[in-house]
Amino acid sequence: MRLNDKVCAITGAGSGIGAAAARIFAREGARVVLLEINSEAGRQVADEIGDAAIFIETDVSDAAAVGAAFEQISTDFGRLDGLYNNASVFWGEHDAKVTDIDLDVYAQIVAINQHSVVYCCKHAIPMMIAGGGGTIVNTASSAAISGIPGCTAYTAAKGATVALTRAMAVEYAPQKVRVNCIAPAGIYTPMIRESNLDDPSFNEEAFLKRTPLRRWGQPEDIANTALFLTSNDSAYITGAIITADGAITIMPAF
Repeated sequence: MRLNDKVCAITGAGSGIGAAAARIFAREGARVVLLEINSEAGRQVADEIGDAAIFIETDVSDAAAVGAAFEQISTDFGRLDGLYNNASVFWGEHDAKVTDIDLDVYAQIVAINQHSVVYCCKHAIPMMIAGGGGTIVNTASSAAISGIPGCTAYTAAKGATVALTRAMAVEYAPQKVRVNCIAPAGIYTPMIRESNLDDPSFNEEAFLKRTPLRRWGQPEDIANTALFLTSNDSAYITGAIITADGAITIMPAF
């Protein structure tokens, strides 16, 4: 098994990509720690996985809550081998272009999508170094590469995550901590259903025609990429930004 006896924490593990990753990591031998703000969803996934999973109710946008969660991980396991910073929000109807955005909304989106990565890494990296190394996988977006009009906060947070990934990869490689990033797009999750698909102006058929693979990505597509980056199969990869978007980002406009 690719993660045999590894201890891995996954944020946003109650649904979508995070829940898929929790199941896949556990199947590959990991003991998974589910960090999720929705207690009902988090417990449900943990119960489904069984003894290989524990759930810690955590608001990852709250620095103190994150610190308490990682203190519990240290107490329960004594080490941490992998961290998947997956938690994210896409509030398309609240996000806006920079001249129009509500600054409170901007701050909240950035706190969830980017500050949470800093908070988790701040606590995870010392534990990994103490254990001889580890792996971190961050979640960005194709928005960090190509930009999304009218989504100032989301795009800014994801761009910062890409930059942070590269900085940490260089900083902590000598201590055997690898840091990589996945930049997804077009993944069929509860988050996308609550945004794009509920917008009457969204044309799903046209969107899929602009996606070279002609389909939605599934949570398992991204979770398996995270598995690869967490496992020793990617032992010589750090600082990478893997775009997992069915090639929509590089699709010509003409």
